[in-house]
Amino acid sequence: MSASPLILNGFIMNVVGHVSAGLWRHPADRATEYTQLDYWLHIARLLDEAGFDALFIADALGQLDVYGGNADTALRTAAQTPVNDPLLLVSAIAAATRHLSVGVTVSTTYEHPYLLARKFTTLDHLSGGRVAWNVVTSVLESAARNLGLAQQMDHDERYDRAQEFLDVTYKLWEGSWEDGAVVRDRARGVHVDPARVHPIGHAGKYFTVPGAHLSQPSVQRTPVIFQAGTSPRGREFAARNAEVVFLGGARPADIRESVAQIRERAVALGRAPDAIRFITAVTVVTADTAAAAQAKQETLLRYTDEDAALALFSAWTGVDWSRFDREQPLEYIETNAGRSALRNFTRIDADRRWTVGDVARYIGIGGLHPTFVGDPVTVTDALERYAEEAGVDGFNIAYAISPGSFEDFVTYIVPELRRRGRLAERPAQALTLRERLQGAGQRRLRDDHPGAAFRQLRGAAIPQAAA
Repeated sequence: MSASPLILNGFIMNVVGHVSAGLWRHPADRATEYTQLDYWLHIARLLDEAGFDALFIADALGQLDVYGGNADTALRTAAQTPVNDPLLLVSAIAAATRHLSVGVTVSTTYEHPYLLARKFTTLDHLSGGRVAWNVVTSVLESAARNLGLAQQMDHDERYDRAQEFLDVTYKLWEGSWEDGAVVRDRARGVHVDPARVHPIGHAGKYFTVPGAHLSQPSVQRTPVIFQAGTSPRGREFAARNAEVVFLGGARPADIRESVAQIRERAVALGRAPDAIRFITAVTVVTADTAAAAQAKQETLLRYTDEDAALALFSAWTGVDWSRFDREQPLEYIETNAGRSALRNFTRIDADRRWTVGDVARYIGIGGLHPTFVGDPVTVTDALERYAEEAGVDGFNIAYAISPGSFEDFVTYIVPELRRRGRLAERPAQALTLRERLQGAGQRRLRDDHPGAAFRQLRGAAIPQAAA
């Protein structure tokens, strides 16, 4: 097994309850402080000092109202409801840390590329190149209803729009401003050379953006592109755009299969085999001994909430699981929501038929992702084994309780990872996120990334993306 460092991200959401259902009720949980900046800065500084690469902040743009046909359960149980904007946390976290990056989730279905490009450029400037965009297309019908659509766009059309959205942002970030456009010549009174700033002339199916980017280029120009999605369209989108792919799944073999498919497609698009890094999510319950960790797990389980779990699962799958008996065997149902969540459970174990109640209990800690319980050596062995079996480069570390789960991971697991050479050494100088992932000096998109094709504008039309 290779001893190369693992990518480590803290996995969180600007909410009380993220992927563990009901655990906000645990007396040690402080996630109800999510509206206070000190809560976020404590977590960010903790992860920064421990050597984590990033804080990965998930997001959703609608209430979780599939379960029972309304948001009552989600509201009552704090199942990702209410939810605050993650983008507004980035500059504060960047100011409080030196090395930690922030990957922030923003949907292409309900934003506009001209405005979002400016937001990310601003954050990339302020963070010194420590920002990533987790590109999502959104799955909640409630978001569509409240953001101007009669209903959710079809699954595959959301990806069509997303690809054009990214093409526009690539044009703005990579092609609109030349290197050297900002001259800052006080003697001549010239701050920017207008001849080196170009309109992008985009006219597409979803967006018309004729003009130039509003902002001067930032450290990375394009933020690091994260993406999650394992449907056929999601894999295609990832192969074309992603620098880091977040893959869910309860079976490492399924994750490995998705890694292979995405990498193969990326190579067919002209990208190098190592152009994309892959991560998955786990939750860790640990202590100094196996017995203490197991006791901690049993205490956590007493605070889980099956209704909250099914409110989450209903939102993720687009199926109202309140209409099913808890002993009903799970079957795959095609929906217009996220398709991988339900598919994973219907094939998780060839020797077991999962029921709705089984899923509710499984989701209680860690959501759809596995939970590792044990002492530092046992858990680190499990992380290494899972990474090897799944073919991933690292993990999003989810929490059962916050910030306690992160504090335990830093106390017990980080030293063991470091001892084994599985945690990157803190660099003497701050690096951009892309440099941490691709190597020192690689601040901008690699030349083999499709977005790099949009650098060629020199007063001519920017090339359109390949179909």
